[in-house]
Amino acid sequence: MREHRGVSREELQQSGLMAVAILLVLGVVAAWSVLVPGVSAWENIVVAVIGSLRLTGPVAAAFAAWVAVRRRRGTGGRSLTPWQAVRAPLAILVVTGGAFTATVMVLAVRTMITEQAGRLLPSGLVMGVAGLALYVVIGWVVGWLLPWTITPVLAGLGCYSLFTWLCHGPTWADRLAPATREPYDPFQGLNAAAFTDQTLWLVGVSAALLLGWAAVVTRQALVLAAALIAVLAAGTGMARLFTEEQPVSAQQIVYSCQEWPIMVCVHPGMRAGLPELGSEFIKIASRLAGTPGEFSRVEQHPRRDGSALSAGVIAIHVDDLAAGFAEKAADEFVDGLAARCDATPAAGYRDIVAAWLRGEPLPGGPLAEHRYAAAWFSGLTDVQRRDWLRLYYTDFTGCRLQSTHFGGQSGQTAQTGQYGQPGQGAGGTSTGPEPRSGPGHQAPGGPPPPGTGVPSAPWRAPFAEGGTPPSPRG
Repeated sequence: MREHRGVSREELQQSGLMAVAILLVLGVVAAWSVLVPGVSAWENIVVAVIGSLRLTGPVAAAFAAWVAVRRRRGTGGRSLTPWQAVRAPLAILVVTGGAFTATVMVLAVRTMITEQAGRLLPSGLVMGVAGLALYVVIGWVVGWLLPWTITPVLAGLGCYSLFTWLCHGPTWADRLAPATREPYDPFQGLNAAAFTDQTLWLVGVSAALLLGWAAVVTRQALVLAAALIAVLAAGTGMARLFTEEQPVSAQQIVYSCQEWPIMVCVHPGMRAGLPELGSEFIKIASRLAGTPGEFSRVEQHPRRDGSALSAGVIAIHVDDLAAGFAEKAADEFVDGLAARCDATPAAGYRDIVAAWLRGEPLPGGPLAEHRYAAAWFSGLTDVQRRDWLRLYYTDFTGCRLQSTHFGGQSGQTAQTGQYGQPGQGAGGTSTGPEPRSGPGHQAPGGPPPPGTGVPSAPWRAPFAEGGTPPSPRG
């Protein structure tokens, strides 16, 4: 078996094929983990393949360092020509670039099966290749300077730590790493100009490192001059990255909508979620019908969007289409209808109404008066609850609900102590309210009759038109 500069040709071929296989598997796995679930958009694919560099990059650096260590040992101190110096690292770039291209093809085949929104940005893919080149060059230079057996492991771990810090470090540092800001925002889109500037920086710094190393190894002034030109290119790319204006508003989106029976509109890349969102928000719309909070159109908006909405239109936020996304969006919308209540009694009443809007079982609450209110509210039909909410909607949203809104008389919905805490019966057991009949019956929320101390009947449905009043349920 013929040796070639410290490593046999057969060994180089086998290690190259193994490196391609490992990089392909890691690239697909890493890219799949970055994909936003359910988003059918080409930009999502671009972000995913770039995000795969967080694993494939360090592996490529370790492979380059391994070849550099073997090459350094095989030279025996002999001088190299410029072409002999850069030929091996360029070959490694071809191998790793082929694995990156294969990863893109695998994801592209998966996406071409279904209709995709947006457009594929070649500048983003070029930036990914440039980022991979930087990993390879760093690994090669480290392997040549430190020809130790453990150097490939150190190069891989060092690259992983360095670029992880850049991505999660100061705001200025993340622009220098071969990565995109995650998670991907479908409404914001991707900036092709930013990809171009980032590519210029990555190519420049990679060429500067490689040519600078080659100038030291070959002692050629022309190679050093080329390295200085690469430094200028890297500086230009860095300056453009730090001076570019960040997008402040989302791009214009042509919604994908479904009307059944209300209109639900989402980003075209998330149209697969329309049926679930429609099914979830139809229930909420039916409960808010006739109240100041009623709506007939649901629109997905970015979280940073503060634009005004037309009457009857509500904004929802959907980050992805993972399991339970519709319930999560509905819970977030209902939770935003009313202000947060600091006081425990008001918070308990708010939770009762919010649970009904979500279609969940009514909570008992921490206090006896909350359990009393939940039992009273559960005794109403949905029509009666809508009428109730229509009258007391501002009290609900303003966190002003009290026991009087739920068929109770202030201060007498439970046996309470001096500071309004639930009283205790024999044996320390908390006693709940006991409804009583009598002349003190009134509509919930209304003031008690003068001179009476009898709480109003909790089963009295104030808005029922005909029919038998419902009985309270525990």
